[in-house]
Amino acid sequence: MAEVAETQGEGRLRSGDLPVRLDLPRPLEKRAMPSLTTIGHGAGARAVLHRILSRVRQCVSDESRHGHFFLFVPVWLGAGAAIWFSVGQPPPALFLGLLLACLLSALLRAMRDTVAHVVLWSSCLILLGMLMADWETRRMSTVILDQPLVTTVTGLVERREQGVGGEWRYVLRVIQTAEPTIRRSPERVSLLARSRHAPAAIGDELSGRARLSPPSGPALPGLNDFSFQSYFAGIGAVGFFLGPPAAKTSDSPQEQGLWARFDEALFSLRDRISNRIRSVLPGDPGAFAAAIITGERRSMSEEATEALRVSGLAHITAISGLNMALAAGIFFVGLRGLLSLMPTFNHRYPVKKIAAGGALLATTGYVLISGYQVSALRAYLMTAVMLGAVLFDRPAVSLHNLALAATAILAVQPSAVMGPSFQMSFAATAALIAGYAGWRARPRAILPRARSLAMRIAAGFAKFVGGTLATSLIGGVSTAIFAISHFHRLSTHGLEANLAAMPLISLVVMPFGFIAMLLMPYGLDAPFFWIMGQGLEMVLAVAHTVSGWGGGYVFPRLPAWFMSCTIAGMLLLTLLRTPIRHAGTALIVVTLAAAFLAPRPADGELMISEDARLVAIRVASDETTTLAINRSRPAAFIFDQWRPVLGIDEAMPPVMLPNTALPPAPDRRIGQTLSEEQRKLAETVLDSLLQASGSDRFTCIKQACAIRLENGNSLLTLERPDLLGAACDRANIVVLSARTRLTACRSGALLISETNLRATGSLEISGLGAESQAMTVRSALDGPSKPWTAHRLYDWRSGSFATAHEFARPPDVVDQSRTPVQMPISDNGE
Repeated sequence: MAEVAETQGEGRLRSGDLPVRLDLPRPLEKRAMPSLTTIGHGAGARAVLHRILSRVRQCVSDESRHGHFFLFVPVWLGAGAAIWFSVGQPPPALFLGLLLACLLSALLRAMRDTVAHVVLWSSCLILLGMLMADWETRRMSTVILDQPLVTTVTGLVERREQGVGGEWRYVLRVIQTAEPTIRRSPERVSLLARSRHAPAAIGDELSGRARLSPPSGPALPGLNDFSFQSYFAGIGAVGFFLGPPAAKTSDSPQEQGLWARFDEALFSLRDRISNRIRSVLPGDPGAFAAAIITGERRSMSEEATEALRVSGLAHITAISGLNMALAAGIFFVGLRGLLSLMPTFNHRYPVKKIAAGGALLATTGYVLISGYQVSALRAYLMTAVMLGAVLFDRPAVSLHNLALAATAILAVQPSAVMGPSFQMSFAATAALIAGYAGWRARPRAILPRARSLAMRIAAGFAKFVGGTLATSLIGGVSTAIFAISHFHRLSTHGLEANLAAMPLISLVVMPFGFIAMLLMPYGLDAPFFWIMGQGLEMVLAVAHTVSGWGGGYVFPRLPAWFMSCTIAGMLLLTLLRTPIRHAGTALIVVTLAAAFLAPRPADGELMISEDARLVAIRVASDETTTLAINRSRPAAFIFDQWRPVLGIDEAMPPVMLPNTALPPAPDRRIGQTLSEEQRKLAETVLDSLLQASGSDRFTCIKQACAIRLENGNSLLTLERPDLLGAACDRANIVVLSARTRLTACRSGALLISETNLRATGSLEISGLGAESQAMTVRSALDGPSKPWTAHRLYDWRSGSFATAHEFARPPDVVDQSRTPVQMPISDNGE
């Protein structure tokens, strides 16, 4: 039909159509006429915005059509678990269950492939992750020791590992404690036996006098809480035997169920394999080989461990994706090659699937021998999914398989999402799969086609080197954020170290180690273990060489949002395929810029460990960060965590004051007290100590140290609770590394003791400078208690728990959440 254009209307009429009403424009004199510039700019902006929104909708539709949103199932589950573990007071499970039911009902009514549908699905998965975290916490219910003590422990040996010096680390399932009997006895303890003794076998009963302590809390506010890992590992206390423990064969069959017997047999086999490897390969190569095969890493020397860590090769010692992939690949390729030599069998049966099934059995045995550690289990699940995909003719390496493995792990152990091992392994795997997929999608011919044999060999070598280089680069970049956030260190030469070491691991160490394991039952393993040891010797040589080039970069504590934003950007970049994935790139760039260009929050000026034994204070320095410490030999476990976080360039040990000593401490068990003469002598000694103290380092005598702060205040550390009153009368801040019933000094001085640090953990205090008008206190633990921190709030006298972590302080000293006040300074400057 012919169309009749309406020149004065906004539409068109067709012949034969019904008459319609046309909305004619208003007269020109009655309507405002925008300028041509305004019309052009507004229409252009709307057109650009419309095109952007249309493109985004198209990309989202493509992602949904290709099933890429399934990749975010473990992401939302892990996010829900992380939220539950991180918030101060998690919501109750009943509330979460009711909210999940409401969202599921709304989800059933929502239209598919809409924004509302995606949001509802995501919300349901987040709530499910929170419920899973709550369920795991209730399921574990680990009893953690509430305070250090010495007792006689008797228990069954469940695990054991030998150290480099011949010491043994035992994990005991506690049967009883005596002298004293612990009211809240942990179910499992980890004890170190340094004394010479006949090693107890797995399943034996071990008994001895031991010092037990609760797992360590954060070394400083914001650092790793080791009690969290111990809680979900079922370890309620750590410590050491005071003498050689006595072992005997267990005669308690009622506790040996089917799973217990299987576990005992498995770990006994693992122990025998480790001993066999170390007998064939003595020293660090044998310890290295045992770490790769059975997961026992305590027998390696500190020098070798530090060299591997600094050079960026420490990941080799952990049974993770690399080890599992090499084991599965060696068995798969080897078995498939052997079966291919039989033409009749090859044409009659699916050789590829048979090889995949054999590789699955081999990796299952590998993960069992490794003690099914968390990292090994993650690697095994990923490998099993890939081999299962081969059995069912599906793509073996894909992000969907990675999502399945991550979902399976989070369903069983949601707490793994908080650990660096889970985060780094899946980040590296996702980045490698995404990088491989991107390379396959757009292949590029770097080298010309090789024609001669020499050129083909050179091209194959270049391809191998390039692949190793690309793998190391992608793996290093994808895990760098987690290394910075968790360990505050980044190896600067990890790429070179991996490029030199990985061919040795892939071509020498793992193949010959695998052959040796297959031949071990026949006693033919020694030659192959020797070849494996030669390869590990060269890997250690690479590690020592590269570690000598420098220790890498050290990073301070970063804001809490740094890790969350970078993880979000990495997930968008690796899990999506359409151009909207580059929103992740933009998010990573903005986060890095904001974190490294924003002003760094000021670190504390006074640091106190959770047992009050290690005290450090920043001293004035123009070019270096110097800490004055009150110990000539500080505890390495604590101080090694302080160094990278605080950016310590130099530690100033204390100056010992000669010919000055406190009177002997009275025996409080028999009611003995200091005499008047001894008390006056102690006061005189403390006065002389404070007078001799300076502001650049601690001045110490046995059981006491003093230092003068920039604002004129004096700080006194003490190990004698009987002298607390005299210390409070003479110093402005008193740190007592012993338990006391006093919560404050009557003189008004700030008292920090082992008693109040038990509830708060380590402290970081600022505002002690000459120009500071107030002091702020930041504690490692604050707010409501968690199941893994509740042991700090237990009162053995009443058998009850406090509900929140609070710093016990006098009324005029407050923490940073309240208005800080100025510390009092006496007339004489003390």
